[in-house]
Amino acid sequence: MNQTETPYYFHVGRASDLKGSDRALYRFLEMIPGLLAWITLLGTVVISYFTPTFAAFFIIAFDLYWLLKTMYLSIHLRENWRRTRYNMKLDWRKMVEPLKYDHIYHLVLLPFYDESLDLLDQSISSILNADYDPKKILMVLATEERAGEKAVRTAATLKEKYADHFGGFLITKHPKNIEGEMPGKGSNITYAAKEARKSLLDAKNIPYEDVIVSALDSDTSMYRSYFLCLTWHFLTAPDRYHVSYQPVPLYNNNIWQAPAFSRVVASSGTFWQMIQQERPEKLATFSSHSIPFKTLHEIGYWQKNMVSEDSRIFWNAFMFYDGKYRVVPLSYPVSMDANLAVSFWQTLKNIYKQQRRWAWGSENLPYILFNFIKNPRIKFTKKVRVMFVQLEGYWSLSTNPLLIFLLGWLPLILGGHRFNETVLSYNLPYITRDLMVLAMTGLILSAIIAISFLPPMPPEYRRRHKLFMVAQWIFVPFTIVVFGALPGLDAQTRLMIGKYMGFWVTPKHQGEKKA
Repeated sequence: MNQTETPYYFHVGRASDLKGSDRALYRFLEMIPGLLAWITLLGTVVISYFTPTFAAFFIIAFDLYWLLKTMYLSIHLRENWRRTRYNMKLDWRKMVEPLKYDHIYHLVLLPFYDESLDLLDQSISSILNADYDPKKILMVLATEERAGEKAVRTAATLKEKYADHFGGFLITKHPKNIEGEMPGKGSNITYAAKEARKSLLDAKNIPYEDVIVSALDSDTSMYRSYFLCLTWHFLTAPDRYHVSYQPVPLYNNNIWQAPAFSRVVASSGTFWQMIQQERPEKLATFSSHSIPFKTLHEIGYWQKNMVSEDSRIFWNAFMFYDGKYRVVPLSYPVSMDANLAVSFWQTLKNIYKQQRRWAWGSENLPYILFNFIKNPRIKFTKKVRVMFVQLEGYWSLSTNPLLIFLLGWLPLILGGHRFNETVLSYNLPYITRDLMVLAMTGLILSAIIAISFLPPMPPEYRRRHKLFMVAQWIFVPFTIVVFGALPGLDAQTRLMIGKYMGFWVTPKHQGEKKA
C-alpha cells in the first residue's frame, strides 16, 4: 500500500469522520468496550440477586483466575526486570561498533505547550549528554501557536544554548485552528516531522532510510546509552522498516517529591509496560517511542484528529502493511515525571485525568475492528488473535478491579435470607479473602523492583522516606480501583455514548526540594 492508495478511512478518528453505513458500523464498534464493561458489572448485580449461589461460584472462580493471572504476569515482570537491569549495565557502544552505525541519524521531536524552561532544559541536556555523537542528532522543538509568546521565548532560549551542539536544531510552530485537526501532541509532532523533513533531512541530503525518529514527551530524560541501544536494535532487527521501538517508561524525574498515590500509579504503569515487553506480540507503542523515518513518511505520520496518537501510530502502520508490523521492546528505560501538582488534591485530580486520557486508548478498538472488516489482506488468524487481546485488555482494565474489590460481597448483600444460611455464604468471604491475600503477595516483588529503579535519594531526605517507598504498596487495592478501573470505565462510557474527549495536557510540576 502507498499513500495514494490509502483508503479514506485509514486516518479516521471517530464515527463522525465517516458517512452512511460505514459511519453506523464504526459508531457501533465504538460502543463495544463500554457495553462489555457495563454488561459485566450490571450482570454481576443481577445474578447476585436472582441466583446468588451461581454468583458466589462465579466470584470464587474469577478470584482464582485473577490469582493465576497475577502469578503469570509476575513471572513476566521479574524476567523483564532482569533483562532491563542487564541492558542498563551493558556496554552498548561495544555492541554497536561492529555494525558500522556512523550513517545513522536520530531525529528527536520534543513537543511542548506551556512547560517550564527548566523542565525542557533537563530533557534536552539529557539528550546532549547521551553517549552518541550529537552531530548525528537532529533536535526539533515543537511549539504550539496557541501557547503564545512565552513558548516562543522558551524555545529561542533553548536554541541559543544548544543549537551549536547538535547536528541540526529546528523550532517549529504548529498553527492553531486547522480544520480537521485536534489540538494535541499528534497534530503538533506531525507538523514538526514534516517541517524537519524539509529543513533538516532534505536540506542536508540525509536518506530517510538512515533516520530514526524518537517522539518524546516534553519531560523525557534519556538514559546515557539509549541512542546506542536503539541503534543496535534498529540495525539488527529483521525487516527493520516494519518495526517500532519501545523503551521502558520510568517516572523517576521527580519520584522523591511525588506523593505515595502518584508513585504507586506511576510504578504500576511502568510494571505493565515491562510485562508487555516480555509479550511483544501484545505490545503497542506508548508515550515516548521511536520509529524509522522512512516508515513514518510512508504511512502519513501521526494522526492529527485523536487523543491516543502514541498507540495509534502503531495501528496505522499495522494496517498500512497488512498486519506485517510489530514493536521491538528495547528493555531499556527513559525517565519521565510522576504526576505532581501544587497541592495534594490537585495531584489526585491530575492522576485521574491522566489515567482517563490513557484509558481513552480504547478508541483504538473500533479503528482496529473496522480495518479488520475492510482489509481482507490481513490473515484471519492474526485478526482473531489481535481482536481477542484488545477486547480482553480493555475489558479487564475497567471491570476486573471492581469485580475483585467491590462486587465480591454482592451475593451476601443481595442473595437474601435463604442464601445467607448456606455453608457457601459463610465461606465465601474467607475463600475470596485468602485468594486475594495470595494474589497480593506479588506486591513484595513490586516493592523490590520499584526500589531497584529509584534514583539516588536527595541528601535532604531521611531514611524513613525510603521506608515509605515500601509501605506505599498497601495502597494498591485503592489505586487500581480509583485510578485504574474508574477512569477506564469513565473513558469507555464516554466513547459508548459519543461524548468524545479532547487531548488533555498533563501539567508538569517537579516540586521543590526539601530544605
